[in-house]
Amino acid sequence: MDGEELTEQETALYDRQIRVWGANAQRRLTKSHILVSGIKGTVAEFCKNIVLAGVGSVTLMDDRLVNEEALNANFLIPPDENAYRGKTVAEICRDSLRGFNPMVLVSVVKGDLTTLGTGFFDKFDVIVIGYGSRATKMSVNEQCRKLSKRVAFYTVDCRDSCGEIFVDLQDYKYTKKQLEETVECELHFPSFQDAISVPWKLIPRRTAKLYFAMRVIEVFEESEGRKHGECSLRDLATVLEIKKKLCEANSVSESHIPDSLLERLISGTIEFPPACAIVGGILAQEVIKAVSGKGDPVKNFFYYDAQDGKGVMEDISNSLT
Repeated sequence: MDGEELTEQETALYDRQIRVWGANAQRRLTKSHILVSGIKGTVAEFCKNIVLAGVGSVTLMDDRLVNEEALNANFLIPPDENAYRGKTVAEICRDSLRGFNPMVLVSVVKGDLTTLGTGFFDKFDVIVIGYGSRATKMSVNEQCRKLSKRVAFYTVDCRDSCGEIFVDLQDYKYTKKQLEETVECELHFPSFQDAISVPWKLIPRRTAKLYFAMRVIEVFEESEGRKHGECSLRDLATVLEIKKKLCEANSVSESHIPDSLLERLISGTIEFPPACAIVGGILAQEVIKAVSGKGDPVKNFFYYDAQDGKGVMEDISNSLT
């Protein structure tokens, strides 16, 4: 990503950003290639932010045809049915994003992420999976870790007014300001599979309850053969039974996961736009930090709940075992 210097046109367009994080960081951004899969409200916010920041290219994957459900919270899709009839979500979002910053190459790739090999993922510096199944997140993360280069891997999920971000930067070196000095730091990140495999009884009780609730919902959707978000209050009894089994298997109290929180997550299938803006903004900020190599990254989960307005970072890794 180090490549050539910024062009005169890039320097003029990104002048304000260069004043904040420097020319070298902006140069890295303009040479970076981002893959984004699954474009709903939160991911739409993320895409808008990184396109405005001036990344080199954004490749979109979302083969769903635009319908009323896809319109929810996704401001990249125009409300005029004539504008999106017969087009996929990725195609419509591509057309909108190109208008935000013509200097960023925005393209579409069709297909299933889980069928693609390492040769496909090797083209990218950052991979973001939105609203993916547990199996998809584990599969793609594993492919990224097989590559000879480091690919920054993120997942994001937003249900109702709650959001989760997972980060895997593998062995990551970066710089940060400490008093009047710039210091070099290094962090080691676990894979998604390793992170969610940490026994619950070893995780501090103060950990965000959303972490445990999201794992329950993932298991429910996987065991029932559901796609992301295909759940409702009719499924509450089954979800609570899965919670009970997981808590027993992990030797923790069921109070770790309030029933009321699970009820919110399965009944609130419509994203809350203000939460989308916040979680999407945080995700974009994290990707910019990872590409530029500047600033402390999230390690390795971030949670936001609009009900209490709090955002928390949780480090859930092998170090707990």
